[in-house]
Amino acid sequence: MDSRTATTRSKSKEEPRTGDHPQIRTDGVSKTYGSKSGPVEALSDVNFDVDHGEFVSIVGPSGSGKSTIFRIIAGLEAPTDGAVLVDGAPVKEPGPDRGMVFQDDALFPWRTVAGNISYGLEEVGPPDGFTTDERIDYCLDLVGLADKADAYPKELSGGQRQRVGIARALAVDPPILLMDEPFGSVDARTKASLHQELLDIWAETKKTICFVTHDIEEAVYLSDRIVVFSNAPGTVLDTIPVQLSRPRDRTGDAFTEIKANVLSYFEDENE
Repeated sequence: MDSRTATTRSKSKEEPRTGDHPQIRTDGVSKTYGSKSGPVEALSDVNFDVDHGEFVSIVGPSGSGKSTIFRIIAGLEAPTDGAVLVDGAPVKEPGPDRGMVFQDDALFPWRTVAGNISYGLEEVGPPDGFTTDERIDYCLDLVGLADKADAYPKELSGGQRQRVGIARALAVDPPILLMDEPFGSVDARTKASLHQELLDIWAETKKTICFVTHDIEEAVYLSDRIVVFSNAPGTVLDTIPVQLSRPRDRTGDAFTEIKANVLSYFEDENE
């Protein structure tokens, strides 16, 4: 493959996806917050799609509204203008079709690992074909924590806590996994291990993943496509395909070229 194909900036609308509609569509999403000094515009006319089974990352500088669009897709906030559609239906509130993983793992300290994973199952029940215990065991195996079922969060490393967060999000078998800088607080070695584990989970479960990060290398390593946000108010500067086979060589020329292409948008924004 000619790596230039993967790094050329798009000049037109994204190519049509397969199926009747993308799994996630942000349609002209804007968000303005009130403050003592007046309105603060966080997002302006954000438009991008995530197709079924895709791994799409959102990157941008601090304050670009990445986490805001995450929260709107999750149904935790409403847009001021525009809409988010999931499988063609407007998002109004959180739902079991969207599992969420945050940078702060937000585990319940009084619950064991198994107890944390069971939280969503207690609300909506296990997926078809599973008992609750079977689903917990499956998710523990999926994230490599079968031997930690009875441990408490304080007994786990940062990487293990994030694995529990992923297992909890996957427990009710949502078709979509939303991840907001989930590996931002772990060391580089642990992050590299978590990257590969996440890709393995994605390959096995066939989830659609929308991943927010400020780490460009992380986005290039993980993603099928990268959505580049501008400085505040955040809007989409470009959507860049990452047409590299997996596993990816972080030191390879094609990888480095795509990373430099994404980085150039941040440099342009600061000029």
